[in-house]
Amino acid sequence: MDLLALADFNLVARHGGFGRAARAAGRPKATLSRRVAELEADLDLRLFERGGRTLKLTEEGRALFERAGRLLTELEETAAAIASGGERPRGRLRITAPLLLSLTAMGKIAAGFALKHPEVRLEVTAEDRAVDMVEEGYDLAIRVNPDPDDSLVGRAFLRDRMVVVASPGLARSPGDAAVPAVVRPAPGRPAGERPAWEMRTPAGRSRMTVEPVLALSSLVMIRDAVRAGVGVARLPVSLVSRDLADGTLVQWGDADEPEIVLWALYPSRRLLSARVSAFLDHLKQAFPIGTSDELAAYIGT
Repeated sequence: MDLLALADFNLVARHGGFGRAARAAGRPKATLSRRVAELEADLDLRLFERGGRTLKLTEEGRALFERAGRLLTELEETAAAIASGGERPRGRLRITAPLLLSLTAMGKIAAGFALKHPEVRLEVTAEDRAVDMVEEGYDLAIRVNPDPDDSLVGRAFLRDRMVVVASPGLARSPGDAAVPAVVRPAPGRPAGERPAWEMRTPAGRSRMTVEPVLALSSLVMIRDAVRAGVGVARLPVSLVSRDLADGTLVQWGDADEPEIVLWALYPSRRLLSARVSAFLDHLKQAFPIGTSDELAAYIGT
């Protein structure tokens, strides 16, 4: 197989068209079209569905793009390492991270990494959705309690837990009376529904009925609303650790929810990028133990 033709195919697939790929690479459009046609003839496969104004990968083309992209990256990184005489991290590193971690800690994490590795162009996107790393061109994804994915590998680097907190002035209602609560929006939740929260307290398990009075999509917004005394909320202990220490908030119990585990994931490949490896090492240095107390201390400083 012609590796140059494979690289041209990867370029066209990544940019979604011959014209855009030609402009991005400064190459003649006709040359790219010819090289891709030669690759299709060599493989006896149609890699693109060519419409009047659109270009779409076939199923075989998408499979080749996903695998060839990783292999070409490995070849480029190996060649760069040999040329530079070592595995020095360099080039572009794209990361997607959860919104809460991005707002509270990622700026400091990214700055520390940039100072240590000035030849890496780090880009971090804050979003809570599960991205397609290969399709969208991410090198590393930080996810909370991710579902198993055979195409991704990685490591857990932080653990946190949810606690039920309120302002000191908010009293728990006697009996089964509902307590005002600040919650995250839940599509499909019936109007007027009063959910019950399970808690673990020193006295044992407890069940509390809540009345949602505010629905806020950001945990930082929820914390600020709870500080103002609007209601009770379930929040990560790392986010409210300082409030609990200084008495701005009080803890009613531990929320009966699964542990929060943050994973750093990357596409499975035989050779790990020097950039990704360096960032994983940076996370390990920032959170050597990986506990909620460690994260709280990191945010607090």
